[in-house]
Amino acid sequence: MTAEGDAARPGGFAAATGDGPPSALAPDVRAAEVRVAFGGLVQIRRLTNTTATDPAAVPAAWERNQPVRAVALALEAAAIAPSALDGEGRRTATGFRVAEGERPGTVRVEWLGPHGSGAAQDEERRLTGCAAALTPLGWEALLYRGPRRRRFLEVEPAP
Repeated sequence: MTAEGDAARPGGFAAATGDGPPSALAPDVRAAEVRVAFGGLVQIRRLTNTTATDPAAVPAAWERNQPVRAVALALEAAAIAPSALDGEGRRTATGFRVAEGERPGTVRVEWLGPHGSGAAQDEERRLTGCAAALTPLGWEALLYRGPRRRRFLEVEPAP
């Protein structure tokens, strides 16, 4: 797993976007942190989405303002592994990568791995799994094929 800034953060939580180093935390400790952070997010949704039929299924204002962090947290909470980079910027783990999308308020999710990892052959299935994790949480995730025929998700809050 990765969590940008694990070693540098003195108590804060950072969602893993797939562009940071591997987490310095033990997997069970990281999983517990993710559960607590996601539980807090669900509480924020319940308290702020008071007009929604299912407040937990609608992204909160915080998520709409920071969609990369929100989508990364949702994917990690669904036990989907993030990718990771070493100190020289090389991929060291296969998993999701979340980055800002081309349009404001959108997010791009890719499935990446180290050279020769086979991530490209597995990306359609894995990205479909990412979309399945995001959809019940009020995110619309559309699968596209981009340059070099690599697939990616474009994610935004559902209307």
